[in-house]
Amino acid sequence: MDWYGVRCVFRHVSLGVYEERVTLWTASSADEAIGRAEDEARVYCAALDDVEYVRFAEAFRMDGAPGEGAEVFSLMRESGLRAGEYVRRFFATGDERSG
Repeated sequence: MDWYGVRCVFRHVSLGVYEERVTLWTASSADEAIGRAEDEARVYCAALDDVEYVRFAEAFRMDGAPGEGAEVFSLMRESGLRAGEYVRRFFATGDERSG
């Protein structure tokens, strides 16, 4: 069994926001980890008002078990954008709720 970080995306309808959650799972494959994360996503939505799972999940197989400083998720994307433009387009658009 390997450890996987699985990112799922949710829509909080009444708040008008999307949420990305990364959860950790032990599984024998990425597909199994995603299945377990999607099961948990349904439970998460059922416990909250007006939240829906948008049916998007990505898995990352970790190198070893989680611990201090462990990488739990990684995604690589090809882009010709400069660093600041890339961050503004995908991560710091000004519409985030963080903190």
